[in-house]
Amino acid sequence: MKRICGLAAALRFGIILLTAAGPAVAQTAAEPRGTQDTFMLTIFLRHDEAKTLGEIQQHLKETGFDKNFPPPGIEIVSWYVMMGIGQVVTLRVPPARLREVNRLIEQEGWGAYRTEFYPTYDYLPVWKAAHPGR
Repeated sequence: MKRICGLAAALRFGIILLTAAGPAVAQTAAEPRGTQDTFMLTIFLRHDEAKTLGEIQQHLKETGFDKNFPPPGIEIVSWYVMMGIGQVVTLRVPPARLREVNRLIEQEGWGAYRTEFYPTYDYLPVWKAAHPGR
């Protein structure tokens, strides 16, 4: 419950930031595809360092995480490996499907990863507009 409350608070904070920055963003850059009915969610999948890579991969295979994540219809915006951290995935998620993404990670990813969730937005167009010629 504490994790869900923290996620909800982070999501509200992200929405407040987006609302406050909304006019500037709208004036400086075209909105990325899907921003009207989705939000971006960045997930840190921190490797369980008590397990070997083989053990982590086996866990993900046994739980189905490797086949089921992300859920169908959820767009992967980026997926990076950060050495010393694990994997960092940014998804484009309809708000009504946030719980589905969270539950899939809880049911199939935990045991291989510790997770952190962050509402995310694309700041690059705003930065470019504020720094012309760079």
